[in-house]
Amino acid sequence: MFDDLLNELTTNIIEHGGTKLIVPSEFCQCVSKKGNCKVNSWLWDVPEFRRWRVTRLDGGDRLQVLNSVAYPHYYADMPIMGIDLLWFEKKQKLVAILDFQPLVQNQDYFEKYFDGLKKLKKSFINFNSDIKSNIYDPSKYFSPWALFCKGGNFEAKNVLPKVFSSFLESYWFNLDLSKSNKDKIKSEDVRLLQIDYDKYSAEKDPAHGLFSGFFGKEWSDKYMKEFLFPLSLEDSNSVF
Repeated sequence: MFDDLLNELTTNIIEHGGTKLIVPSEFCQCVSKKGNCKVNSWLWDVPEFRRWRVTRLDGGDRLQVLNSVAYPHYYADMPIMGIDLLWFEKKQKLVAILDFQPLVQNQDYFEKYFDGLKKLKKSFINFNSDIKSNIYDPSKYFSPWALFCKGGNFEAKNVLPKVFSSFLESYWFNLDLSKSNKDKIKSEDVRLLQIDYDKYSAEKDPAHGLFSGFFGKEWSDKYMKEFLFPLSLEDSNSVF
């Protein structure tokens, strides 16, 4: 389901100077013991970004997932880019969220980086739902303009590709805004905020249960902490 979007994301990253990094073999590809699910992971070295990771899970007609998170360098105070797409083939159900995940929740920060996302939220009414979660606090690391959709085949085939392309374009524009912005959050504070983001996400992300079901708890624990959210292992008081 998401192969075309993965290819678009990969091309997009390369066009912006990205090069592939080596991913440890245990995370690069993992196949479930039953052989009914496979997860592949990629890391990219992208100019202006500290870390950019991509995950593709293929569970056949049970579940398809495309996930990507991009962390800007500490000297930039840009939002973290988050993409999480799930397709349940048997149920013909799409769950999608694309967001500029804010480091802080205040009006000045929103005014700097979220005009593009606001416009997309208005343009794509199928992705204009409000996030309601029993797991995450939507007001913590989601923006008020997160693109969120619970839809079906029409949204997956006809709307999502347009949203995806527009979302990437808008996020790259934020990079230009960041370069010209002189009133930034200090690098040491950005680092602490990214550490908090990883610690919170490693604890709350429902993907842990999903991965545990397919690949076992031991692998899933390592994958969550060492690949998906490695800053969750860092000491906030350490010097960088």
